[in-house]
Amino acid sequence: MKKLITIALVVSFTTIGFSQAKQDIKYGVRAGYNISNLDFDPDATFDNQHRNGFAFGGFAEIPFSEKVFLMTELQWSAEGGKATDIRADYLNLPVQLRYAISENLTFGLGPQASLKTWKNRDGFETFTFSAVAGIEYMITVDIFLDLRYSYGLTNILDDAAAPFEAKNNNIQIGIGIKI
Repeated sequence: MKKLITIALVVSFTTIGFSQAKQDIKYGVRAGYNISNLDFDPDATFDNQHRNGFAFGGFAEIPFSEKVFLMTELQWSAEGGKATDIRADYLNLPVQLRYAISENLTFGLGPQASLKTWKNRDGFETFTFSAVAGIEYMITVDIFLDLRYSYGLTNILDDAAAPFEAKNNNIQIGIGIKI
């Protein structure tokens, strides 16, 4: 009988603990406007103009404390340069460690893995990695505006483009809702 009561208490507290943690996780959707370009090394010999595009996706925020949490997102993003042959669309997975500076203002920093979704053979690597930093302002309890900057850590051009290297950089202005 003692074992049965102990097991029932452990299961009850575990269930309550998991359900509480589940309630703290916030999910949402976000859309953004991109201003992106490629940094070439050596410098590009052509007119390397920025590309304006869009991004959209869904995210989850997992709290560690009242002020610190992890935000992970899956988003589609139009990036690269303006010219058709240097455009690259990606499925991005940013993971940011975030800190709430105040009730309405949050800062985040972390890595981003990207999977190219554009053409199969276009001179771009299939997988790339970037660093991403962002700031978010809560307009209401559920609606926010944010600004992000990502900079490529890896060369996005495949080996056929050697000795040229290019790294993506992207400014993203977004709006989202937490559910």
